Amino acid sequence: MITRRHFLQNSTGAAAALLPAFMSAAGTARPGKRPAPSGRVTLALIGAGSQGTTDMRNFLQDERVQVVATCDVEKESDRYNKAFKGAFFGREPARRIVNNHYGDQASKSGGGNFCEAYEDFRDVLARKDIDAVLIATPDHWHVPISVLAARAGKHIYCEKPVSLSVAEGRFLCTEIERAGVRFQTGSQQRSDIHFRMACEFVRNGRLGKIKRITVGLASHNRNNNGCADQTAPTPVPAGLNYDLWLGPCAADLPFCPARLHSNWRWLWAHGGGNVTDFGAHHLDIVQWALGMDEGGPVEIFNPMPQWPAPGSFYQTPELFSFQFRYASGTEVTVTDGDANPSGVHFEGENGTTLFVKRGSIKTNPADLLRQTIKPEEVHLYESKSHSRNLIDCILEKKQTICPPEIGHRSATIAHLGNIALKLGRGFKWNPETEKIDGNDEATAMLTRPMRAPWNLM
Repeated sequence: MITRRHFLQNSTGAAAALLPAFMSAAGTARPGKRPAPSGRVTLALIGAGSQGTTDMRNFLQDERVQVVATCDVEKESDRYNKAFKGAFFGREPARRIVNNHYGDQASKSGGGNFCEAYEDFRDVLARKDIDAVLIATPDHWHVPISVLAARAGKHIYCEKPVSLSVAEGRFLCTEIERAGVRFQTGSQQRSDIHFRMACEFVRNGRLGKIKRITVGLASHNRNNNGCADQTAPTPVPAGLNYDLWLGPCAADLPFCPARLHSNWRWLWAHGGGNVTDFGAHHLDIVQWALGMDEGGPVEIFNPMPQWPAPGSFYQTPELFSFQFRYASGTEVTVTDGDANPSGVHFEGENGTTLFVKRGSIKTNPADLLRQTIKPEEVHLYESKSHSRNLIDCILEKKQTICPPEIGHRSATIAHLGNIALKLGRGFKWNPETEKIDGNDEATAMLTRPMRAPWNLM
């Protein structure tokens, strides 16, 4: 990948330093007691939009973390965030949040409230004093930044979906394993008690054999930034490095307000619509419940997209459905949120059902919820905080609740669903070889071109 001279000069030896020296000191910290500065995990935010800022606030609540840098291609703007009621995003607002947080706790934190702001993520990765990075950029940047961060010896929290293509996701898994760093996919539903309970019920046979699963994806708002109608090319505003924002996109795409912030996900160059957005969450729960974390379906079929009107700026389907089947015979139907409520609905034997969504779980019969999982039964990985779990795993040198292989496998189903929707037909999938059988057109969509000089190598 292209690397900035500063990055090359300062990080040549960083990739070899896979486990930072801070770990020996930080490992003795007691929960609830703020460690000395030398014992904290130093963290940098890369991508200071709404999601990145929210994630960063979660890390700020962890006494073992010191946020030392914020990075975004945009300096500061609420210009394209009308839906957030005047909220400011960008590297400078994020830095103010950090410094204000530590400033308010100056007497307890032991000082050290200085936070740097950067435009280019490579300047962040070049800092040898940064232990971990939080990546909350648009999807087309997830793998390139994660790979360079891993090579620089940084532990990683990366928002979902982890990739923009199946090939990217496999490349990411290989690089993370080679680097030996800790990686947390931002599939935070795994750290939610309702989803863990639902998956344990399914795994322990409370519903009997699972016959069908229906996944409803939340109806997507195609105008999150309030500027969806501003599609005409306009000059790039001051304070925005738009060329760096585009980065590895397949082409030089003209700037317009409708493209930026969370509206980018409705364009194929940057995201995969709601199928990869909320799909990455709920499909992950399907995989977890069925014990398929390192596997996947064997067939994608019956795609039914409803495409935007001809000439529309946004490209991903507004309404859709597709199905996939596991080797066990279990079939899963995925629909938009208009067709089915957002959540995961399991149908078992003898009329038993379970529906889980954020904040609630319901079963039929209702008293099924009163059953407990016995000590000798399957107990899934328990995490009560997705961000704290990463820090736990850094300090204790253990695997996170959602490592890259899990994030990749869940995102793969979403990518395959989009491929089927684009082609208008299904295909066979081999989860072991990660290849599509007998369909060259679909196989070509497992990867994506990158704008020179960016590449994966």
